[in-house]
Parts: sequence; C-alpha cells; structure tokens
Amino acid sequence: MQRTHDTMMNPPIEELLDRVDSKFSLVTLAARRARQINSYFSQLGDGLGHMVPPQVSSVARKPLSIGFEEIAADKIKRVELVDEVDEAVDGVEAEATESGATSAD
Repeated sequence: MQRTHDTMMNPPIEELLDRVDSKFSLVTLAARRARQINSYFSQLGDGLGHMVPPQVSSVARKPLSIGFEEIAADKIKRVELVDEVDEAVDGVEAEATESGATSAD
C-alpha cells in the first residue's frame, strides 16, 4: 500500500520529478517559466501581447506555482540545445586550429 505525504506544495515534488531528469532541471525550468509568466502579467495592460499566457487554469497567485502546475500538466517541457552548443564549440575549435592556436587538453 503506497502512502502519500501531505506537503505544502501542490503538485507534489515526486510527481514533478517524473517529468524531468533532475532536480536542477526542474528548478531552472520552473524559474524560467515563472519569469515568463511574471512578464506576461506585467505587460498585460500595455497591450503588447508578445508573451505566452499561463497554460493552465490555476487558483495560485504566484508565477512559480503556476509554472509547477504547467510542468505537472505536461504543458511545458525542457528542450535540450546540446546540438547547437556542440556546433558552436566545434566552430570555435576549428577557428583556433586555423589560426595556429592549440587547445590545452
């Protein structure tokens, strides 16, 4: 019989960790989304409309809580940008070898 624990946070951390690969990526994803939500609410009266609104209906008032709810609902996901970073690093190394510089490994 699985036992659930009462927590101050809804959705529970255990549920959120199933959707990302580490606690660090959970925190960075939620914090980045919270900043976006905060920017959305800040520019709401200006009529700019270039920020993405919250993707879930929530009674939470804090952007971080809304971000966690979006992660739990699979509305936002973390995307790897490894290929672009690897290409940039390869380009820098190629330029360094062409100019005669060597890399210290």
